[in-house]
Amino acid sequence: MRIAITKGRTSKSSVLLLLAGISLMLAGNFSYAENFENGFEAYERGDFSTAMRIFRLFAEQGDQEAQHNLGSMYLWGQGIAQDYKEAIRWKRMSAAQGNQFSQFDLGTMYRRGQGAPQDYKEAVKWYLMSAEQGNPEAASDLGAMYFMGQGVPQDYKEAVKWYRMSAEQGF
Repeated sequence: MRIAITKGRTSKSSVLLLLAGISLMLAGNFSYAENFENGFEAYERGDFSTAMRIFRLFAEQGDQEAQHNLGSMYLWGQGIAQDYKEAIRWKRMSAAQGNQFSQFDLGTMYRRGQGAPQDYKEAVKWYLMSAEQGNPEAASDLGAMYFMGQGVPQDYKEAVKWYRMSAEQGF
């Protein structure tokens, strides 16, 4: 919801309008957790069409977790036909907001050439972002990229660094 505020005009009615708008936004936030949780519950029940509808609603509003979940449903073909390009689209939105799991998924998709041409440099970029946030699986895959020289010069010391980081996190 957008609230238009006019510069230099202050009246009792505009203040009341502003307060009403804020109240509506806050009311929406209180129902957010309940509705978003309903998406998880639907997903866990296997009601993918309901989960997708709920996640899409929040994803379109910019929620990075909903974008990640919606991207995952496209990635795995849950409740909808598998669509790697659509998965990348939603994962990119989520990853741009710092979601380490979407960053990891993008690394994997670029490494495999799912939804986009195979691009090891792009895979390394996303794995690195995710690993730097503490994702042990991304660290392991980044280690593999250095070990094999995919998207980066082959570097066994750098590979060991990332493998060690992953192992120290229990992966």
